[in-house]
Amino acid sequence: MANNEKFSMSDKAQQFYNQLRKAVETDQLTLPTLPEVAIKIREAVDSQDNSAEQMAEILSQDPSISTRLLQLANSPLYRARAEIDSIQMAITRLGTRVVRDLVLTLALRQIYQTSSDSLTRQFKELWLTSVEVAAICRLLASQQQGLEAEQALLAGLIHNIGALPIIQLADKDPDLVNNANELQSIICEIQNEVGNLILSFWNLPAHLINVVSMWNNFSRCHEGDADYVDIVQAAIAQSGHTSYANIPGDWSQIPAFDKLSLDTNINFIESDENKIRIDKTRQSLISI
Repeated sequence: MANNEKFSMSDKAQQFYNQLRKAVETDQLTLPTLPEVAIKIREAVDSQDNSAEQMAEILSQDPSISTRLLQLANSPLYRARAEIDSIQMAITRLGTRVVRDLVLTLALRQIYQTSSDSLTRQFKELWLTSVEVAAICRLLASQQQGLEAEQALLAGLIHNIGALPIIQLADKDPDLVNNANELQSIICEIQNEVGNLILSFWNLPAHLINVVSMWNNFSRCHEGDADYVDIVQAAIAQSGHTSYANIPGDWSQIPAFDKLSLDTNINFIESDENKIRIDKTRQSLISI
C-alpha cells in the first residue's frame, strides 16, 4: 500500500490557503498559466496524430519559445555533430516526445519571470533551486529502467511550483513580507496543495501531479518500481538544497534511495563524470 498521506496544516497555514483559494476564485490572484503553444504541442503529441511539419507550424505561432527551443537543441545537452537550424529539424532529431517536454520546460521558465521588483529575487532563487534539482533528476532517471530523462527533468523543475502563488500573495501582506521564517513555514505546509491545484489546472499527467503532491514526504513508501517522486526526493537530498524540506540526515531512512538502488553512503553527484553531466544540464537550463 502506498504511503501517500497528506500532511495536516496548522491553523495559520490553513487560513492562508483558504485566502489563496478565495483570491483565485475571485480573480484577485491568477494561477500560473501555460502558453497556448505548449498546450497545443502536448495535445498534438498525446494524440499521436502529428508530423514534424505540423508541430513546427504550431511552434511558429510563438517565436519566443521557437527561438529558445533551437537554442536548447543546440546546447551541450543535446548538441549533435551538425547544427540544428530549424524547428522541423529539431523535432526530427530530438523526437516529438522530447520536444513536447522541452516546450513545457521553456514555458516553465517564463512562469518564473516577473515584472515585480519585490518578487524577482525570490522567483529567481526558486528557479535556480529547481534547475539544480532537475539536473540531478535527469541524470538519475537516465540510469533507471522505465523512467524518461526529460520527464524527470520536468519533475525536478515543477516539484516546488506551488510556492510561486504563495510568494505572490504574501507579497501583499506586510506581516509576511517582513517575516521570512513565517512565510517559509507557510510555504512548506501548503505548497503541495497549491502545486496540485496548478498542475491539475494545466491538465498534466498524474505522475507529475504526484510529484508536486508528495515530493517532501520523505517517509513515503509504495509498491512497484521507482517513480518520479523517488527521483525528485533523491535529487533534493543530494543537491544540498535542503533548507525548504525536512530531509532526514540519514539517507537510509528515505525509501526512495532503496527504490533507486542508490548507496546512501555515497553522494551520487560527487563523481567527476556525474558532475560534468549535471553541469551541462544546469548551464543549458540557466541559459534559456
